[in-house]
Amino acid sequence: MIKYNPTLIGVAICTLASSAFAQQTTLTIGTVNNGDMVRMEALASAYEDANLNIQLDFVVLEENVLRQRLTTDIAAGSGQFDIMTIGSYEAPIWGGNGWLVEMGNLPASYDVDDLFPSIREALSHEGTLYALPFYGESSMTYYRTDLFDQAGLTMPEQPTWHQVRDFAEALHDPGNNQYGICLRGLAGWGQNMAIISTIVNAHGGQWFDMDWEPQLTSQPWRDAIEFYVDLVRSYGPPGASSNGFNENLALFNSGNCAMWVDATVAGAFVTDTSESRVHDRVSFAAAPSQVTEKGSGWLWAWSLAIPSSSNNAEEAKKFIAWATSKEYSDLVAQEHGIAAIPPGTRISTYENAEYLAAAPFAEMTLKQMEKADPSDSTLDPSPYTGVQFVAIPRFQAFATVVGQQLSGALAGSTTVDQALNNSQQLVRREMVRGGYID
Repeated sequence: MIKYNPTLIGVAICTLASSAFAQQTTLTIGTVNNGDMVRMEALASAYEDANLNIQLDFVVLEENVLRQRLTTDIAAGSGQFDIMTIGSYEAPIWGGNGWLVEMGNLPASYDVDDLFPSIREALSHEGTLYALPFYGESSMTYYRTDLFDQAGLTMPEQPTWHQVRDFAEALHDPGNNQYGICLRGLAGWGQNMAIISTIVNAHGGQWFDMDWEPQLTSQPWRDAIEFYVDLVRSYGPPGASSNGFNENLALFNSGNCAMWVDATVAGAFVTDTSESRVHDRVSFAAAPSQVTEKGSGWLWAWSLAIPSSSNNAEEAKKFIAWATSKEYSDLVAQEHGIAAIPPGTRISTYENAEYLAAAPFAEMTLKQMEKADPSDSTLDPSPYTGVQFVAIPRFQAFATVVGQQLSGALAGSTTVDQALNNSQQLVRREMVRGGYID
């Protein structure tokens, strides 16, 4: 008869458990508090269940805070994050600096050739991919069909900003908490400056001329900012200077905005029956043009990347490949419906008849993304690439300050002229410091 020693068995079990725990890898993921990323955090337990050696630690932050934290961490190489949520601006610059791990050697099942070429290019430096896209987007116009019908208005597929202003005036009813239009006013290079840059582009303006001289006091900039400030002050919600993407999404879904011009990714949320009170009364048009359609709608890809300072690059790449895969899209479709899968990254998504039937915003999303050209985004020639940003390292810093100036003009704490004069001076100073101009 074999006798078992309970003490030894207990020790063995504890040893095995301790060994398994010791082998577990924690991946710290810095991400933005947008709806698709919040959904990713909730669904990521499926990845942990299939990979018991992995624990995922999500740090979910407001966009401006996230960008500040990630920029500080990547520049210092402090290694606080294993995975970073970055975009089309950061990926090629940081990758070129050697701050990011290359995204090569992906499994054949990932089907990297299924990614839109424009998105792959936006996340690459000299042909090397440095991030994988979680979702891609342009911008477009959301509008309430019921309000337009009641007022006898017709939204063209390609509206101008002046038409949008006239529609906003006709539909503005603040006594009933109905505002003609909602636009970003929250300061930040990726917040108010995203929409403002496209308004400037549409008015024929640009950040720099071909000699890298700042153009913020040019007539197109003055026309665009005066128009923007007047439009939002006259027909927008109170406190608009504090509203970014998420705040305006909440206002639109609550029925408080007759129109909203913002990221195409919101299409899945404004039509979601569980989130939007107006899900059956919303339609879509192109982002407004004015003097030109060039640069009137942006191009962006929120993406996942690995900082070179991570000690867990191999495991981080496996998670990123899963979170940006067809498999993950299938999981989203299963849990939330096919219209909710991350948009704007894969060709196959827009070849799927089931998706196109379930997602009324898909056709306009695709049109806007195909129209956006970062290499030709301004009426007159410009020396930079990017639609709603300028793809140079200093842009993030000076555009944030410009955003603060223009948010102040919207709030009434300064005039448009003063805000633009201040912005011109500070941008020029930064360009001199960077060696672009004398």
